Amino acid sequence: MKSVILSLKESGENNRLVKVISAENGIFNAMLYGGPKSRLKSLVQPFYSGILYIYSDESRNSIKITDFDAQNCHLSFRTSLLKSWAASFACELVLKTKCAGETEKAFVLLCAFLDGIDSVDENEARLGILRFVWRYLGLLGLQPEPRTCCGCGSSLLSHEHNASYIERQNGFVCADCISFAPENRTQGNFRIDLDSLTYLTAINELPPGQVRKLLVPSESVYNMKRLLYSMIEKACGMQLETLKSGIGIL
Repeated sequence: MKSVILSLKESGENNRLVKVISAENGIFNAMLYGGPKSRLKSLVQPFYSGILYIYSDESRNSIKITDFDAQNCHLSFRTSLLKSWAASFACELVLKTKCAGETEKAFVLLCAFLDGIDSVDENEARLGILRFVWRYLGLLGLQPEPRTCCGCGSSLLSHEHNASYIERQNGFVCADCISFAPENRTQGNFRIDLDSLTYLTAINELPPGQVRKLLVPSESVYNMKRLLYSMIEKACGMQLETLKSGIGIL
């Protein structure tokens, strides 16, 4: 079955406990047996994807890895701290949210993300991280509507002034609504510019290939990064270790 290796943990002298995700089985643990020179140990590595062969022992409630056809090793992760950290972040997010209750969609999204950032440079990978988080918020059912003000219903994409994200409403509001509701100014308020809202809208409405070609100002990338990382941690209800220790990298 098509799988992604999420993490490895030493178990005993020569064995490893492997955490895996697949569209069919979701997230599960499997044992990898063998010494340090085992062929399988060199193939079963974090973020590798391919066809995993397993043996399930129902009497012992255990799963053993019998073979792995590693089809994408994401070799650029070895030389890019940003990419390897981004992959760790994505895997942690999938684990902490238990695939957002959408195993098949989460698996497809994770595979596309890992393959995508592997094939581009680091600048493009940074935008890829933001697209992944935005789409994952959609899986969680917590993605706010970026086109219209949740206060008055007006189009945010036609406003000249910046909008704001209000945490307690989980929505974007226009400058007029902020002015008429002063309490909105201090409660989880993130200023967000028109280019950011346009980009978030494009992620939802355009094919991925077209979105990747869009140019985004550096200020907008920074604004989206602050907002989306805050939103995803709020959605998880906990601090993500990869964001806590790697925010300067991501």
